[in-house]
Amino acid sequence: MLRGRWLLPSVSLALGAGLGATFAARRRAEGEAEGLLSRLPVVPAVAAAGPPALPGSGRPELTKYGLPGLAQLRSRESYVLCYDPRNRSALWVIEQLNRGSLSGASDRAACDFREDDSVHEYHRATNADYRGSGFDRGHLAAAGNHRWSQQAMRDTFYLSNIAPQNPHLNQNAWNNLEKYSRSLTKHNKNVYVCTGPLYLPRMEADGKMYVKYQVIGKNNVAVPTHFFKVLILEKESGDIELRSYVMPNCPVDEKIPLEHFLVPIESIERASGLLFVPNILKRTSNLKAITAGTTHS
Repeated sequence: MLRGRWLLPSVSLALGAGLGATFAARRRAEGEAEGLLSRLPVVPAVAAAGPPALPGSGRPELTKYGLPGLAQLRSRESYVLCYDPRNRSALWVIEQLNRGSLSGASDRAACDFREDDSVHEYHRATNADYRGSGFDRGHLAAAGNHRWSQQAMRDTFYLSNIAPQNPHLNQNAWNNLEKYSRSLTKHNKNVYVCTGPLYLPRMEADGKMYVKYQVIGKNNVAVPTHFFKVLILEKESGDIELRSYVMPNCPVDEKIPLEHFLVPIESIERASGLLFVPNILKRTSNLKAITAGTTHS
C-alpha cells in the first residue's frame, strides 16, 4: 500500500530541462580509476587540480585556504557517484547496462557492505548505523547489474552507494524495477540508469508543507522519503528513449504495475535539483519520453 501525503512537485508538467549539469567540478581522488566515467553518454567537465578559479570575482585570495566543499564524484568500475556528505548517501549514481554487463561468474556472497574510506569519516555511514534500524541497506547501483566483474559487483557494496530502504520495498517493488531495467537490455544497445534518493515535502495537520525525514545511527544517515530511477535507453537506430520512475520509501504492493510509478522527468528535476535533458538532446534530436499512459514495449 502507498502511504502518506507526499507531494512530488510539478508531477503533471511536461518534459523539463537538463542531464549532466551535476557532472561539473569533479575532484579526482589520488589513484582513482577512470572506470565508467570514460564510457558515459555525457562527458563531464573535469575540474583542474587545486582550488578552482572564481569567474569574474577578481578575488583569487578567497580560495587561499581552499573551499569548504565541492561536488564529490567517485568513478568506479560499475558506476559514477555524486556523494552527499550531509545525508551520508549519494545524490545520484549512474551506471551503464548492456547484455555483456549482466553476464558473468561474479558471486554476491563474496561481497560485503563496507564503509567508503574515500569519504571523510565525519560524513560517511557505517554498518553500525543500519544495525537495528529497521531499514535495509538498499543499493542505488544494483549488485545484480554488474555480474561481468567481481570487482564491479564488490564496488556496489560501498555504503556511499547505499541508502536506508524499507525492507518490503527493497525486496519487492523496487527489486522488480531493477529487474525490469535489466530486461530492457534485450532490446536496446545500452541502458543508462541514474538512481537517487528524494526528500519530498508533505502536508502536515496544520495545513503547511514540511520536508521531514528520519535519520538513523550515530552518523545520522538520512532516510529518503522516496527514490527515483531514470532510464536512458539507446536504441540500435540511434534514437533515445527516456523513462523516469519515483517510488515512496514504504511498503508498496508489488502487484501494482511499474507504469503506475512513471512520472514526467521534470518532476524529478524540480524535486532533486538535478537536470537531465539538454545534454541528451546534444547527442540526438530523436528523444522520446515515456510517461504513464504512453504506449511502449
